[in-house]
Amino acid sequence: MAAGGSPDAALNFGDGAVLPYSPAKVKAAPRGRTSSWSSLLLLLLGRTRKLAKVRLLLAAGVLLVLVLLASQVGPLMGWNHQPSLSASSPSRDGYMVLINTWRRNSLLKKAVAHYASCPKTDAIHVVWSENDPPPESLKTYLRNIIMSRSRNSHKPKLQFDLNEEDNLNNRFKPINGLTNDAIFSVDDDLLVPCSTLEFAFTVWQTTPDTMVGFVPRMHWLDEQKNGVVYYKYGGWWSVWWTGTYSMVLSKAAFFHQKYLDMYTYKMPSTIHDYVTRERNCEDIAMSLLVANVTQAPPIWVKGKIHEIGSYGISSLAGHNKRRNNCLNDFISLYSAVPLVSTNIKAVDAREEWFW
Repeated sequence: MAAGGSPDAALNFGDGAVLPYSPAKVKAAPRGRTSSWSSLLLLLLGRTRKLAKVRLLLAAGVLLVLVLLASQVGPLMGWNHQPSLSASSPSRDGYMVLINTWRRNSLLKKAVAHYASCPKTDAIHVVWSENDPPPESLKTYLRNIIMSRSRNSHKPKLQFDLNEEDNLNNRFKPINGLTNDAIFSVDDDLLVPCSTLEFAFTVWQTTPDTMVGFVPRMHWLDEQKNGVVYYKYGGWWSVWWTGTYSMVLSKAAFFHQKYLDMYTYKMPSTIHDYVTRERNCEDIAMSLLVANVTQAPPIWVKGKIHEIGSYGISSLAGHNKRRNNCLNDFISLYSAVPLVSTNIKAVDAREEWFW
């Protein structure tokens, strides 16, 4: 071949014949096994690049759909993804744990010890409705356990909210001197892991007017008699089966402290009297109150909660019948059913393998 490999160069095939150089003939000439593998490799690389482009386009399409869905979840749920509380508000720093207890000091000790260990717990209030005040030995024990279990330099403040009578309305009495708007209401026999509790708190911060909790329930249309619609109280299994709920119970839920005042001073006294007489349904009354204010559903947060008690009001005979009755009696006091049902659940994606 002539220097530089110009088109005027010649090819010598070894038999003395000299032919003019032809790029087309060079490409068409057999190149052996090595050349065949190279061609195959180039073909595979080309197809791989095409597949990568297709997958990239599909991923972009899926991402776009997720973004569009996320933009719609807020309006459907009544969420405000731009928190209404200012970044400097102390309400964004933590929450107060409001524990309802009655003659179960062993469970109360476990509950206080657990929630004192949660980093965002700013204060712990115990709703005490027994005839005798809490013994000093119990107070001392709980204060010591808070000092030892809390992982913060600022230790949660412990306070007993004393009541003269045993009444379930006591758990929603207003509390003076709160430094945070967020209240986590919980029974003394329920423990929510700290990481799960903090996730629920972040959900509540996006929509501080809404109840955010772990125990969902539903009101189902039952029947209609003489123009009056009756509803049936749906327990956990109906929620599990359908994925639909309209309430989260205050036995494990976040809500704004303003609802304590509204429950005590704004809600009809007939509901207070009903709860006092029946010794039941204060949680349904609170759900109706919040729904009536927000005109939106609550938010059910997925998370494991641990029951450490062996009995309670829900274990008594006839419990579901009483719940049905009070649900319909309470609804009759409103001009329309304030409860809003939903199928949406808040899930911490960091705890999910697939989402």
